[in-house]
Amino acid sequence: MLIQTLFLSIVQSITEFLPVSSSGHLILTRLIMGWEEQGAAMDIALHVGTLLAVCVYFFKDLWRMLIDLFKGGAGRRMIYLLLVATFPVLLVGFFYGRYIEMVFRNPYIVCVMLIVFGVILWLADKYSASDNQVKKMSTLDALFIGLAQCLAFVPGVSRSGITMTMARFRKINRSDAAYFTMLLSIPVIAAAGCWVFLSLLIHDQLNVLGAAFVEGIIFSFVGGLAVIWFLMNFVKKHSFFAFMVYRIILAIIVLIFLFFK
Repeated sequence: MLIQTLFLSIVQSITEFLPVSSSGHLILTRLIMGWEEQGAAMDIALHVGTLLAVCVYFFKDLWRMLIDLFKGGAGRRMIYLLLVATFPVLLVGFFYGRYIEMVFRNPYIVCVMLIVFGVILWLADKYSASDNQVKKMSTLDALFIGLAQCLAFVPGVSRSGITMTMARFRKINRSDAAYFTMLLSIPVIAAAGCWVFLSLLIHDQLNVLGAAFVEGIIFSFVGGLAVIWFLMNFVKKHSFFAFMVYRIILAIIVLIFLFFK
């Protein structure tokens, strides 16, 4: 159980922030390894761990935003933009999120989404102007990013990938696109974790939160922190081309595996 927890935590923490689809990787991992669903407890643990990671990494920014919320300043506008971008995914998630995920929970669909949205990410990154900063984002920019994020309910699309893709289409520079995406993950991951927790609470199943829960939090926190550091430094010097190549290669390998299975 420890090995499975460690492995899934590593997969989740790495793929949650990179534009490669965490849900798609978890589905494919369980398929290849022959594992069952990790369960609600592990879902919460992975969400808590990655949430802590992004909060710790951007602690100074979040603290400044909190101060600006009451005193006024650029941080207040950033909070506003994040709320605008978060609203669509919360709305769609509440009514249709689980249904969409289950309907498209198919390894073949995951592979197609990995390829298609990997290419779109690269095209957006390569052919969109990149001189705009996140502090100059408009309400419309945030809304478009939020609407695009709804596509991530389909496994294989990637929440971080599609938000950075839309940010690049909206002419936000690469580093700021990644920065906004990381901040946007906070309310989204928190909402997803709270939803699973409330579901357990309503059904009186909190007893499932055992040792694996704590392990999942620790592993996903450490992994998430490392990946955020990597991504924020990577985008300063490199394009998203490598992620497109990775997505395509992974999809081809999985398709071959499915063909010969």
